Amino acid sequence: MTGTTAPPAAPAAKSRPPRPPASAAARRGRTARDRRLSRLGWGFASPALLAVVAVTVFPILFSLAMSFSEVEVTGSGFRLGAPTGDNYAELFASERWRHALLFTVLYTLGTVFAEVVLGTAVALVLERLTDGRGWMMALLLLPWAMITVVSAQLWAYVYNGVYGVLSYVVEAVTGDQVNVLGTPVPAVLAMSVADIWKTTPFVAIIVLAGLVMLPGDVTEAARMDGANAWTIFWRVRLPLLRPTLAIAVLFRILQAFGIFDLPFVLTGGGPGDATQSLALLGWQVMFQNLSFGPGAAVAASTAALVFAGCLVFLRAFRTQVGDAEETA
Repeated sequence: MTGTTAPPAAPAAKSRPPRPPASAAARRGRTARDRRLSRLGWGFASPALLAVVAVTVFPILFSLAMSFSEVEVTGSGFRLGAPTGDNYAELFASERWRHALLFTVLYTLGTVFAEVVLGTAVALVLERLTDGRGWMMALLLLPWAMITVVSAQLWAYVYNGVYGVLSYVVEAVTGDQVNVLGTPVPAVLAMSVADIWKTTPFVAIIVLAGLVMLPGDVTEAARMDGANAWTIFWRVRLPLLRPTLAIAVLFRILQAFGIFDLPFVLTGGGPGDATQSLALLGWQVMFQNLSFGPGAAVAASTAALVFAGCLVFLRAFRTQVGDAEETA
């Protein structure tokens, strides 16, 4: 009877000898080298940091100090006087500031909502394209790449009440001329259309990048479970797109709340104060009325509102994402 021989046992893994602790001299050498590299890095970065401080931090601090000061205008310029809170008292009591604030908030909410909806729809269409997606994206980016002043001037030609394209079409259909920019509500809608036309491609490109990065197995599993296209988008893909949509919404809120060039070119804030944003109001108060203290107060209050709004939005977004992860 032949016996079976057991396979040879695998050799035991050799344990590595413990690494001797680094000597105090070696530790001091690494620390000194790290300090030298840190000083070298700060030295290389210092020109850029100084430029940032000069063009960003210093103007903000100076504008904040101006908003809390009595600014005296002289023949050679202006100088800051005693600290005071009269600028903000005058600001909060101003009917023009409250109207500009209301207009800016409503304009931001309306345009950002429309741009997110349209941009997401355009991104979904581009995602399904196989041929010609590059050309379509290039054409889509043309409005976004155009300078806002130039695009606003083009829309001013469209809305012109005498020789504008819109006036010609309305007169051909109804027989009456229309002055879009001379009436409050149509002027607000016309400016919103111009802004949505320009910035929707920005949202579409960001959402398209998020759609491309989504995992395909999750969508395929939902499709195999019998979910239709709308259910897959609303219950599966849209929750996964929340970080991407948050980036797009945050950028657009920052841009829309500080809008200046579009109403400046199209309407000048009119008719009346119908399209006067906070940024345009600050420019008019400071550079047209030469009221530097109240103008700086308008700018500081606008920056504070933008900062607070971004914090609230990020907090709400983080809460929603956390609840979605816990539910999953």
